[in-house]
Formats: sequence, structure tokens, C-alpha cells
Amino acid sequence: MAAGVIETDFLDTFRPDSRAYLASFAGAQPLGRVAQPEEIAEALCFLASPRASFITGAVLAADGGFTAI
Repeated sequence: MAAGVIETDFLDTFRPDSRAYLASFAGAQPLGRVAQPEEIAEALCFLASPRASFITGAVLAADGGFTAI
């Protein structure tokens, strides 16, 4: 799984201006926002479920379209 930027409090430990950084980064995303933790968790739960049993050797890009630009 290749997740994009996720909005968490953990980002505050790296950047004192993390909220401003997220806002500017979100504006550059095709979806216009960053991921919420729940969205990444849903994708991971799918990959860990029996419904994904035939998926092998693939990387799921959950990045809001960032790799598409």
C-alpha cells in the first residue's frame, strides 16, 4: 500500500506549521484534500480481507490522485 499524506496529530511533531502545510499540500492534490486516517484504514482492511484474496504483487495507491499528476 502506498498511502499519501494523512491528516493526523503526528504531523505536528515534524512541522510547527503543519496545518498550513496540509492546506497548501491539499490544494495541489487532484482531490483537493489529504486523507483521513479512516480512509487509509478502510483500504488496508480490504487488502487484509478474504475479498482481496486474488490480489497479489500489487501496490494500492491511496494518495488522492497525487501519483496521477
